Amino acid sequence: MRIFRSIDIAGSGLTANRLWMDTISGNLANVNTTRTPDGGPYVRRVPVFQERLMEVTGARDDRLAKGWFGFRSASGVRVADIGTDATPPRLAYQPDHPDANAEGYVAYPNVNVVREMADMMVASRAYEANLTVVETAKSAWNGALDIMR
Repeated sequence: MRIFRSIDIAGSGLTANRLWMDTISGNLANVNTTRTPDGGPYVRRVPVFQERLMEVTGARDDRLAKGWFGFRSASGVRVADIGTDATPPRLAYQPDHPDANAEGYVAYPNVNVVREMADMMVASRAYEANLTVVETAKSAWNGALDIMR
């Protein structure tokens, strides 16, 4: 039924936005990490979202099965990868720091706190929007059940 499909799509958005907020939290937690096991400063991580497609089969009318995307129909979002930001690290002159290079500069992570907070607000609003879709679909389903009683 369409109502369960809308809940499934919104649920995939909830999962993706929660992972986005977790990634942002990790970036903020490592804003001053100058040394990692890989060597060098922490590198900002960014989730890569991708459309989740569903194969449509068993439709009575071939035109219904094709939809807008051929024989595939959009059914939400998924996280394809957790990528890294290619922005170079921020350099600060601190010759007494243990991680300073020969010139006295320390490489700090490429994490910008203001950008991370803005991304956190966007992810939070998107999470709330998907939650509203789930609540609305649930309310519509309950209304339909009440009519049938």
